[in-house]
Amino acid sequence: MPKLIRITTAPISLNVLLPGQMRYMKQQGMEVIMVSSDGPELKTVLDREGCPHHIVPMSRKMSPLSDVKCLWMLYRFFKKEKPDIVHSHTPKAGLLAMLAAKFAGVKIRVHTIAGLRYVTTKGFTRKVLLFMEKLTGRAATHVWPNSFSLKEYIEKNKLVKPSKLEVIGKGSSNGIDLTRYSLTSMSLDKLIEIKKKIHYDTQLIYFLSVGRIVHDKGMDELLGAFIKLYEDNSSLRLILVGSFEDEVDPVSEETRKLIMTHPGVIQAGWSNEVEYYMSFAFALVHPSHREGFPNVLLQAGAMMCPIVCSRIDGNVDIVSDNVTGFISEVKDQDSLYHKMQQALNSPELLKTFTKTLRKNIEENFDQPMVHQLLYQKYMSLVS
Repeated sequence: MPKLIRITTAPISLNVLLPGQMRYMKQQGMEVIMVSSDGPELKTVLDREGCPHHIVPMSRKMSPLSDVKCLWMLYRFFKKEKPDIVHSHTPKAGLLAMLAAKFAGVKIRVHTIAGLRYVTTKGFTRKVLLFMEKLTGRAATHVWPNSFSLKEYIEKNKLVKPSKLEVIGKGSSNGIDLTRYSLTSMSLDKLIEIKKKIHYDTQLIYFLSVGRIVHDKGMDELLGAFIKLYEDNSSLRLILVGSFEDEVDPVSEETRKLIMTHPGVIQAGWSNEVEYYMSFAFALVHPSHREGFPNVLLQAGAMMCPIVCSRIDGNVDIVSDNVTGFISEVKDQDSLYHKMQQALNSPELLKTFTKTLRKNIEENFDQPMVHQLLYQKYMSLVS
């Protein structure tokens, strides 16, 4: 029975990025241990996955003393457990887990890259994050980018040896649960509750943004483009499903003020039921500056919610411009404005896009299929 240790920096990543994956591996006969810092999501993860969990107090921020302590804790834990595979996800967990696993003599060390933080930073921070990525890649035996465009970027910039790189299946870290993300699976009571929360009005047109309210999710460009559209059409609304994160990458003060005061902007806060917003939104707008393989686009595609997104790695692996959605140029407010306007002018075309994208997701990203591919890969590595 192979032993797998699956590790992320915080339990929210186990909960949001990898739901059901650890349970599936356990059902196939693997011994699975989860590792992350503590957090409010931990009980939900434990109840759902049915696998033991070990706490290591890692932090997303750079904190050398704390990181060295966590590295030592992971080394001792790996020496004690003697896993066949250590598989990390998220940057900090990747760096610490791959180094600790190498020092502890773990033969199979896998790291999933689901986006590169350094690409949206500058100066000293950029140099440190770039060094961390390269060090993680050196310590790992296998590096799995979760999209082909991300793999191409990593190869082009020589971050990891090409021989270590592989995309599992068609991409995605976890696929998507199509039994949940489906227009036929929704609770009418929950839908009514959410519509009531935002004072839903059939006479209004709702654009939707799902994710952290930070600069590198393109929030500054999104607010600028939306305000310009609103000037010509006051029946437009922008629903923000997410929360501010000001420690690392805050939005501009102008954007923050618009979010707090503009009559067309609706702050819905963080939600674990984004599919309900997608069911009635005119379109999801996702102008992010960096991604690996964005789950939110899979979710919107599965819910047949039209998509306007930026031309970046990850997004372009899911959405094709004028085929399954509209793609704007990255960090370009005018381009985003024109694509959102194009969407408003093309409702029938959007219906065609959503049908095509839903079919593609069903064929390539259904969660049981992705889990099976991962399990087969684990078994081939162990054997």
